Amino acid sequence: MIIVLKKGASQQEIDQLTRLVTAHGVQVNPVIGTDLTILGLVGDTSQVDPNRVESFPCVERIMHVAEPFKKANRMFHPEDTVVDVAGVPVGGKRLAVMAGPCSVESREQVTGIARAVQQAGANILRGGAFKPRTSPYAFQGLKYEGLELLCAAREATGLPIVSEIMSPFDLDVFVEKVDLIQVGARNMQNFDLLRQLGRIRKPILLKRGLSATIEEWLMSAEYILAEGNPNVILCERGIRTFETYTRNTVDLGAIPAVKKLSHLPVIVDPSHGTGKSWMVEPLARAAVAVGADGVMVEVHNDPQHALCDGQQSITPDTFAQVMADIRTIAGAVGREI
Repeated sequence: MIIVLKKGASQQEIDQLTRLVTAHGVQVNPVIGTDLTILGLVGDTSQVDPNRVESFPCVERIMHVAEPFKKANRMFHPEDTVVDVAGVPVGGKRLAVMAGPCSVESREQVTGIARAVQQAGANILRGGAFKPRTSPYAFQGLKYEGLELLCAAREATGLPIVSEIMSPFDLDVFVEKVDLIQVGARNMQNFDLLRQLGRIRKPILLKRGLSATIEEWLMSAEYILAEGNPNVILCERGIRTFETYTRNTVDLGAIPAVKKLSHLPVIVDPSHGTGKSWMVEPLARAAVAVGADGVMVEVHNDPQHALCDGQQSITPDTFAQVMADIRTIAGAVGREI
């Protein structure tokens, strides 16, 4: 349930109405905008008498929310959320560009790539330290050493870093060292992990699950938001369909859908979305054109010899061309890099 207040409602009236509602065990989330103030009610609202609520002079109208996600719902939060990642805004007018290797391999590799993508215009460095792999025999990442190398690259360039967490037991380390904590597709419904991430204030990048619906994706975000962490960024990285030509099927239609349903920023990962390096550039352009708040691109200095996902990684020179293309498109749709 959402209570829309009349313009000019006093704080005393809001407090009085809040006391009435919370007496029934319902949580109230006030959203105060420049032109509109609403009270979002979370919990069992069946005991709240709408007639009594509407009797308050400050109440404009009551709206019922059909979707199960509440805090992620745009009705509860009409204005777009902008998440601050160590000084880089994700959401709003400026596009976020996250680029770097699928997996950190050495200090020289990750620092060299960081400098190259920064020069091309990227504002966040991505890099995998803990790698979830389908095969237990595949390269699993450098783990804690990889995090240290990412920190060294951040020190050398000033770029904030994003890396994927695999276990709740590593949460303290990630809070200390990583600027944006990524939850991968395989962990999108790891609800214990999501709850713990909700109890910190570090920004979270939540990737869409392998076959998750948009509602399931937003419900996973709800787990984080419900615990008190408002800093959630969504990432469309392709879903598994009957098509086998590409690694996944990038659902660009999810971008405007999420924008309609939710206030959370959403970016696109065309690298995992296609699994083919030559598809990254056109899909990155398309992502910006349909309204994504940014892109996440895998960049490697030597893709043919990459230890992980070389077939979907582009070179720094190609990334520079991608940046030139999306910069042009960004201007055409009222965004900037």
